[in-house]
Amino acid sequence: MSTRRTVSLVTLGCARNEVDSEELAARMEGSGWDLSDSVDGADVVVVNTCGFIDAAKKDSIDTLLAAHDSGAKVVAAGCLAERYGAELAESLPEADAVLSFDDYAEIGDRLDEVMDGRRRQAHTPRDRRTLLPISPVERSASAPKVSIPGHGDLPDGVAPASGPRVLRRRLGGGPVAPLKLASGCDRRCTFCAIPAFRGAYVSRPPAEVLEEARWLAGHDVRELVLVSENSTSYGKDLGDLRALETLLPQLTAVEGIDRVRVSYLQPAELRPGLIEVLCGTPGVAPYFDLSFQHAAGPVLRSMRRFGDRERFLELLDRVRALAPEAGVRSNFIVGFPGESEDDLEELIAFLSAARLDAIGVFGYSDEDGTEAADLPGKVDPDEVARRVEEVSALAEELTAQRAEDRVGSTIAVLVERKAEEEGDGLFEGRAEHQAPEVDGTVLVRGEGLSLGQIVEARVAASDGVDLVAEIPGTEIP
Repeated sequence: MSTRRTVSLVTLGCARNEVDSEELAARMEGSGWDLSDSVDGADVVVVNTCGFIDAAKKDSIDTLLAAHDSGAKVVAAGCLAERYGAELAESLPEADAVLSFDDYAEIGDRLDEVMDGRRRQAHTPRDRRTLLPISPVERSASAPKVSIPGHGDLPDGVAPASGPRVLRRRLGGGPVAPLKLASGCDRRCTFCAIPAFRGAYVSRPPAEVLEEARWLAGHDVRELVLVSENSTSYGKDLGDLRALETLLPQLTAVEGIDRVRVSYLQPAELRPGLIEVLCGTPGVAPYFDLSFQHAAGPVLRSMRRFGDRERFLELLDRVRALAPEAGVRSNFIVGFPGESEDDLEELIAFLSAARLDAIGVFGYSDEDGTEAADLPGKVDPDEVARRVEEVSALAEELTAQRAEDRVGSTIAVLVERKAEEEGDGLFEGRAEHQAPEVDGTVLVRGEGLSLGQIVEARVAASDGVDLVAEIPGTEIP
């Protein structure tokens, strides 16, 4: 191209999408595109969509339409585009292209086609559980091959659709960054469509994860947040069920990395050895993002999940025996088909006893292509909404109480940004029990504090799930 063109990249959804966007950004720049922070004035807007639940789908559609209104060419990528493909392209003519994960490696070419007025036929969605979840990407000659049971080794030059991160460009600043462990999911929860469009579980080789951690450390990252659809499965397709236990101490040893946090742990797969590493490894946050989803046994069986209130409380007891101040968050679905009043009371009893730091509550709704959509015993939508309101109010009360319980304790705060609107010398950060975006924050005052620094502070007060902390020798009015 004689002149460089500009592209704006909008990311929706989870931290896994954030990592995908940073790969796309690097590939776009490598193909001669200039990245713009603003939709206004961009030649093309690429929206990395989310397709997990109805609200996320609506947000994705609204964002695509808003991008079209800016006058730019519009490209839909990400989970919604992968999941619906040609159907989305037909129903949303405002999108100039609807891309699959398999288009990521040639994203520059796809954008060139859009600018040249060539409308690429959108893909017909496929159930990626029956396919190798791959797309061509660069892979170093020394990188170990990945073996998937039933498929053998992936040939040189191919890798999971979302990795490895050979190419990456940071799109945001700050001392925290997500680092993807794996792509896809092998679990078959009846309410979840993610495996159908993200594919089977494929772990990234440890050497690649460590290489990217070093790269991130060189870009001023101090906390790594390990993300995947199910981090407790990491390494099983590599023939090593203890791969995460081995990898975590290696990540904390990377120069410049002060904290490593693991997200999305399956309770049924949380091994005693992994609990010990998470609770007892210096530099690893004793933080448990546990996907409970419910606490009543019958509902969990219908979800094709394992456990119940007693087993989950026993698991939390094991965690807190090793790390009494460990942070725990979880998400819950209420109104699942067949959920009785007794089941709801069982969930409420669990929440009341569990002392969770953060709780997400979602009302059930049918998802295309999931088994739960065909289950009997559907709860009336108005009743689902009532249950969501009831459990959400309880969750807000319980998490605020849990934060108040931390008053007087000493916490390690990662300083992330200035809190200028609150006054001079005030900073905002997070303690070990708080993950970015989804949990609370800490307001702290201190002389000479710098971004990316971890400081010891005493919790002086709480406000909901947020904390106010003091460094010895300073006071927060």
